[in-house]
Amino acid sequence: MLVDPNAPFFRPLWVRVLSVAMPLLWAAVELWTGNQFWAVLFGGAGIYLGLALFVWRRPEE
Repeated sequence: MLVDPNAPFFRPLWVRVLSVAMPLLWAAVELWTGNQFWAVLFGGAGIYLGLALFVWRRPEE
């Protein structure tokens, strides 16, 4: 995996939400300005982070 979803850095919910939202927001900016390559790249990063930090992450015991 590229990101360790169980790292202490990602414990707070706001860090995980911001880590997912920022690349997706930047993908929207790139798409708005007509840069499809960068939009796909950042969109993919945001989707990957969303999966890693919210779906594949194991809750703390």
